[in-house]
Amino acid sequence: MNFSFLRPSFRSLRPTTNFASQKAILQNPTTTSLLQRTTSPFSTTAKLEKRNKGKVRTDARITAIRYHLSHPLTPRPLHFSRTRYLRHWTIHRAWLLFLRKRRWAEERELERQYESMRAACEHLRLLDDNGLRVASSEGGGQGADAGTLGPRGKEVGRLYRGAMNKKGVWGSVPVEYARIQVDYPPRDGWNHEWTR
Repeated sequence: MNFSFLRPSFRSLRPTTNFASQKAILQNPTTTSLLQRTTSPFSTTAKLEKRNKGKVRTDARITAIRYHLSHPLTPRPLHFSRTRYLRHWTIHRAWLLFLRKRRWAEERELERQYESMRAACEHLRLLDDNGLRVASSEGGGQGADAGTLGPRGKEVGRLYRGAMNKKGVWGSVPVEYARIQVDYPPRDGWNHEWTR
């Protein structure tokens, strides 16, 4: 396969000289300018500035960074003494520990609520028509197969199957209008142009 059409893109950054010219360069140090002329420049900035007749153009990104760093509303960087830095670091670590403990407590509370709901569903699954709890082997299905019946049939787990039944839940009010109950009206009100 001929890859000659790709040759310009694979140009080497080293000089394109043969062995004889390399030997001549090593013997005569005045020919190093030849070596410099044949190498490819690493950056094209100098050529572009020369092409634009010496106009130095700064990058817009650099200008934006400099503007925001030296903006009058930007607070000056903090320079603390050793004791003040230690005090600042201690307060910061204490705040992070407080946030971590609060997040841990919230996760434990959610876990407790989840376990409570799971225990309530398990209790409903094992409840018969008389309100008595039956053995786990006599209860119906769990989770995705909640509709399956146990050995005692429909008389066990009726409330559990009703709670797990999701038919018609989304039919009454569109999900787009679902909003948590708060003490103030919504900002945009009712969308009369909405269609399903």
